[in-house]
Amino acid sequence: MRPLVPLSQVNANPPPATPKEAADETPRIRYSTEIEGLKGVKGGVEAGDLEHQFRALSALIKDGKKAANAAQVSARADEDVQLAERIMRAAGYYDGVASASVDLVPNQPGEVHVTLIATPGTRYDLGKIEVSHAPAEPSREAREALGLKSGDPIDAAVIEGSEANVALRLPEQGYPFAQVGQRDIALDDATHSGDYTLALEAGPKSRFSGIQTIGNQVFDVEHLSVFPRYRKGQVYDSRMVEDLRQALVGTSLFSTVTVEPVRTRRVNDDGTEDVDLLVRQIRGPWRSLAASGGYATGEGAKVQGNYTWRNLFPPEGALILSAVAGTQEQGGSATFRRSNAGKRDRTFQAAIAIDRTKYAAYQANTANLSVSLSRQSTPIWQKRWTWSLGGELVGTNEQGAATSVGAIRPRRTFLIGALPLQLGYDRSNDLLNPTKGLRLNGKVSPETSLQGGKVKPYARTLLQLSAYYPVLHSVVLAGRAQVGSILGSSLDNLAPSRRLYSGGGGSVRGYGYQELGPKDLGNKPIGGRDQVEFAFEARYRFGNFGIVPFFDAGRVGESSIPSLSGLRYGAGIGGRYYTNFGPLRIDVATPINRQRGESRIALYIGIGQAF
Repeated sequence: MRPLVPLSQVNANPPPATPKEAADETPRIRYSTEIEGLKGVKGGVEAGDLEHQFRALSALIKDGKKAANAAQVSARADEDVQLAERIMRAAGYYDGVASASVDLVPNQPGEVHVTLIATPGTRYDLGKIEVSHAPAEPSREAREALGLKSGDPIDAAVIEGSEANVALRLPEQGYPFAQVGQRDIALDDATHSGDYTLALEAGPKSRFSGIQTIGNQVFDVEHLSVFPRYRKGQVYDSRMVEDLRQALVGTSLFSTVTVEPVRTRRVNDDGTEDVDLLVRQIRGPWRSLAASGGYATGEGAKVQGNYTWRNLFPPEGALILSAVAGTQEQGGSATFRRSNAGKRDRTFQAAIAIDRTKYAAYQANTANLSVSLSRQSTPIWQKRWTWSLGGELVGTNEQGAATSVGAIRPRRTFLIGALPLQLGYDRSNDLLNPTKGLRLNGKVSPETSLQGGKVKPYARTLLQLSAYYPVLHSVVLAGRAQVGSILGSSLDNLAPSRRLYSGGGGSVRGYGYQELGPKDLGNKPIGGRDQVEFAFEARYRFGNFGIVPFFDAGRVGESSIPSLSGLRYGAGIGGRYYTNFGPLRIDVATPINRQRGESRIALYIGIGQAF
């Protein structure tokens, strides 16, 4: 007998694999699979038959048709037997059983055949349906939310969806602390039915009371009280809580904000309990830089940028500094904007701006002071009714087109006061990319112009209607009509920048910016006092891309009464690339019956649909 070799001298590394062993590591068993008993057996409402569900999850099918050895095939078959029985039970076949056999294929060395046989048996139906451990009112609400009926098949997916509906419905009906408990289904083998009981902890029925807040405070309780759409004492509704949370998110002042109910233990005379809402605030970045650019025939190239400090003057008092630099426009502005000013969705704004423009219709050096109070739509909150009222004081030195034969292009200085009013009605389904619905917008601006010591009052009016109709899933027909009029002043007494013009990317495509209408002897647009425009588009979308053929029409006249005589037409085609903030737009158009001085092709690039 020899002594053992010391451990320090033992080589712990395994010997190298021989060529035969290396070959044994590759799959050397092929198998085929046959499924019996599940085809045509009803499963869930949208899941198809049980064989369809089984194939989507089967280990034998998922892992292919090869295995390292027969033991691995058997293990997959055993796993699939359990899967088949789980699927049958989930669909209400509680007596269902499954088995599998693995057999050699005659005259095919290294190949086996797996047969899985399922016997679903009789499907069980729902018997009695009850809600326990809760008072009568929340039990009734839960029973309605379940939507289950006696005699329906016992389907796990349907039941779980119904229970999720209970958890959603009860907080909408005044029970913020409701908790869905464990279900119990008592099966009866004789009748093949199951009595269903759902345990429910409803908690107290509650009414809205106050607001509490914690965290890195952006708003105090006083300003937070501006946002709720519910009234104090109203029965609790979780939809109102989510509405409040989204409104706070929409301020863009938080990195994180949550809203949750908090029990107060204060009981009202009717037995309901007051509930406060706890707002958890975490401050986000308040300052941002943004820039945009584009090009359009007649307007040239333009780049715009702005700096926004959204809460420089709390609460929600923003300072916005903007600048524009382009081939035909340069300028800048400073704006103070108070969002949710004393009331949710109400905005107060005051601005000062200077601007220098050089268009074919006129050249202007302008200073503008304005204030407004408004309720407008945003990408987060698209509103049905919008409105705006304000005041405007404009000082402008302008050189416009000559308004009579033989006259020179005059340069004059105007002092203009205006009271612009606007009312909008919006039933479209999207702010930047509508596919159905309509929009109606009306503007009236009583104005007074002081020029050369003479005061000239007048009123500018504009009415616009847009409609959208989906004819196919991928095709939307869109139309726009616009009518404008200036009442109470002759054309010569109007500052050129206050006249009506048509032509361009947001007007009648195929023409340059402000190009339509009467012209002076130098073929420069004069502008007018009446305006009519129409536009029609067929928007075809495929994936993130789209093609849009369009046809536009419009006219500008010197009378204050809109007319259809002398309409000019343009047609073209556009491309769209759809992003999460709206479509990028490129339109190419040509004028129909082109006249002297008009380009054959007009190009427009921007963000959002033309209308």
